[in-house]
Amino acid sequence: MAKKVIQVCVVKHKQVRSNTEMTPDDFSLWLSTQRPATIVFEACATSNDWKQSAKLVANIRQNQKTDKNDALAIVQASQLIDIQFIKGKSFSQQELQSISKMRELAVKQKVALTHQINALLLEFTIRVSPRNGGLAGEISV
Repeated sequence: MAKKVIQVCVVKHKQVRSNTEMTPDDFSLWLSTQRPATIVFEACATSNDWKQSAKLVANIRQNQKTDKNDALAIVQASQLIDIQFIKGKSFSQQELQSISKMRELAVKQKVALTHQINALLLEFTIRVSPRNGGLAGEISV
Protein backbone atom coordinates (compact mmCIF):
# COMPACT_ATOMS: atom_id res chain seq x y z
CA MET A 1 0.00 0.00 0.00
CA ALA A 2 1.31 3.41 -0.92
CA LYS A 3 -0.27 5.37 1.89
CA LYS A 4 1.95 5.72 4.95
CA VAL A 5 -0.74 6.85 7.38
CA ILE A 6 -4.48 6.47 7.55
CA GLN A 7 -6.56 8.95 9.50
CA VAL A 8 -9.16 7.00 11.48
CA CYS A 9 -12.16 8.91 12.79
CA VAL A 10 -14.44 6.89 15.06
CA VAL A 11 -17.95 8.24 15.52
CA LYS A 12 -20.52 6.64 17.78
CA HIS A 13 -24.00 8.04 18.39
CA LYS A 14 -23.05 11.18 16.44
CA GLN A 15 -20.11 11.87 18.76
CA VAL A 16 -16.46 11.77 17.67
CA ARG A 17 -14.80 9.18 19.91
CA SER A 18 -11.35 9.46 18.34
CA ASN A 19 -9.64 10.86 15.26
CA THR A 20 -6.10 9.49 15.06
CA GLU A 21 -3.43 8.52 12.53
CA MET A 22 -2.52 4.87 12.05
CA THR A 23 -0.12 3.05 9.79
CA PRO A 24 -1.76 0.61 7.36
CA ASP A 25 -0.52 -2.29 9.51
CA ASP A 26 -1.88 -0.70 12.69
CA PHE A 27 -5.16 -0.01 10.92
CA SER A 28 -5.47 -3.63 9.78
CA LEU A 29 -4.79 -4.83 13.31
CA TRP A 30 -7.22 -2.30 14.80
CA LEU A 31 -9.88 -3.20 12.25
CA SER A 32 -9.57 -6.90 13.07
CA THR A 33 -10.44 -6.17 16.71
CA GLN A 34 -13.53 -4.06 16.00
CA ARG A 35 -17.14 -5.10 16.02
CA PRO A 36 -18.97 -5.03 12.67
CA ALA A 37 -19.41 -1.42 11.59
CA THR A 38 -19.73 0.79 8.56
CA ILE A 39 -16.30 1.83 7.33
CA VAL A 40 -15.96 4.74 4.90
CA PHE A 41 -12.84 5.99 3.14
CA GLU A 42 -11.89 8.86 0.91
CA ALA A 43 -11.52 7.88 -2.73
CA CYS A 44 -8.00 8.75 -3.89
CA ALA A 45 -5.17 7.31 -5.93
CA THR A 46 -4.07 4.90 -3.21
CA SER A 47 -7.54 4.08 -1.94
CA ASN A 48 -8.38 1.17 -4.19
CA ASP A 49 -6.31 -1.22 -2.08
CA TRP A 50 -8.81 -0.64 0.75
CA LYS A 51 -11.85 -0.21 -1.56
CA GLN A 52 -12.21 3.25 -0.10
CA SER A 53 -15.26 5.25 -1.06
CA ALA A 54 -16.80 8.61 -0.20
CA LYS A 55 -17.38 11.80 -2.14
CA LEU A 56 -18.26 15.40 -1.36
CA VAL A 57 -15.51 15.79 1.23
CA ALA A 58 -14.31 19.12 -0.10
CA ASN A 59 -17.84 20.53 0.11
CA ILE A 60 -18.46 19.22 3.61
CA ARG A 61 -15.08 19.95 5.21
CA GLN A 62 -15.55 22.88 7.58
CA ASN A 63 -11.95 23.89 8.23
CA GLN A 64 -8.56 23.72 6.53
CA LYS A 65 -7.67 20.64 4.53
CA THR A 66 -5.99 18.21 6.88
CA ASP A 67 -6.25 14.46 7.18
CA LYS A 68 -8.06 14.91 10.49
CA ASN A 69 -10.64 17.32 9.03
CA ASP A 70 -11.02 15.14 5.93
CA ALA A 71 -11.70 12.07 8.07
CA LEU A 72 -14.46 13.89 9.93
CA ALA A 73 -15.95 15.21 6.67
CA ILE A 74 -15.92 11.70 5.20
CA VAL A 75 -17.94 10.43 8.17
CA GLN A 76 -20.38 13.31 7.73
CA ALA A 77 -20.66 12.68 3.97
CA SER A 78 -21.36 8.99 4.55
CA GLN A 79 -24.44 9.89 6.58
CA LEU A 80 -26.05 12.02 3.87
CA ILE A 81 -29.22 10.74 2.25
CA ASP A 82 -28.77 9.40 -1.29
CA ILE A 83 -24.96 9.43 -1.09
CA GLN A 84 -23.45 7.64 -4.09
CA PHE A 85 -20.82 5.15 -2.98
CA ILE A 86 -18.30 3.81 -5.45
CA LYS A 87 -16.96 0.29 -5.75
CA GLY A 88 -13.27 -0.39 -5.81
CA LYS A 89 -11.64 -1.70 -8.95
CA SER A 90 -10.63 -5.32 -9.26
CA PHE A 91 -6.95 -6.06 -9.77
CA SER A 92 -7.52 -6.72 -13.49
CA GLN A 93 -9.43 -3.43 -13.83
CA GLN A 94 -6.51 -1.62 -12.20
CA GLU A 95 -4.11 -3.33 -14.61
CA LEU A 96 -6.17 -2.35 -17.66
CA GLN A 97 -6.51 1.23 -16.46
CA SER A 98 -2.75 1.45 -15.85
CA ILE A 99 -1.92 0.08 -19.29
CA SER A 100 -4.40 2.45 -20.92
CA LYS A 101 -2.96 5.47 -19.09
CA MET A 102 0.60 4.48 -19.97
CA ARG A 103 -0.33 4.06 -23.64
CA GLU A 104 -2.07 7.44 -23.66
CA LEU A 105 1.05 9.04 -22.16
CA ALA A 106 3.32 7.31 -24.71
CA VAL A 107 1.18 8.58 -27.60
CA LYS A 108 1.28 12.16 -26.25
CA GLN A 109 5.04 11.97 -25.78
CA LYS A 110 5.54 10.57 -29.30
CA VAL A 111 3.50 13.40 -30.83
CA ALA A 112 5.34 16.03 -28.76
CA LEU A 113 8.74 14.59 -29.70
CA THR A 114 7.80 14.46 -33.38
CA HIS A 115 6.73 18.11 -33.28
CA GLN A 116 9.93 19.09 -31.51
CA ILE A 117 12.12 17.25 -34.03
CA ASN A 118 10.19 18.81 -36.92
CA ALA A 119 10.71 22.27 -35.40
CA LEU A 120 14.44 21.64 -34.96
CA LEU A 121 14.76 20.41 -38.54
CA LEU A 122 12.99 23.53 -39.78
CA GLU A 123 15.72 25.60 -38.14
CA PHE A 124 18.07 23.91 -40.64
CA THR A 125 15.54 24.44 -43.45
CA ILE A 126 14.70 20.77 -43.59
CA ARG A 127 10.99 20.33 -44.21
CA VAL A 128 9.31 17.07 -43.32
CA SER A 129 6.22 16.36 -45.37
CA PRO A 130 3.52 13.98 -44.16
CA ARG A 131 3.02 13.01 -47.83
CA ASN A 132 6.49 11.47 -47.93
CA GLY A 133 5.98 9.30 -44.88
CA GLY A 134 6.62 12.05 -42.36
CA LEU A 135 9.75 11.97 -40.26
CA ALA A 136 10.29 8.24 -40.82
CA GLY A 137 10.17 8.80 -44.60
CA GLU A 138 12.91 11.42 -44.40
CA ILE A 139 15.34 9.26 -42.46
CA SER A 140 17.49 6.97 -44.57
CA VAL A 141 19.29 4.18 -42.82
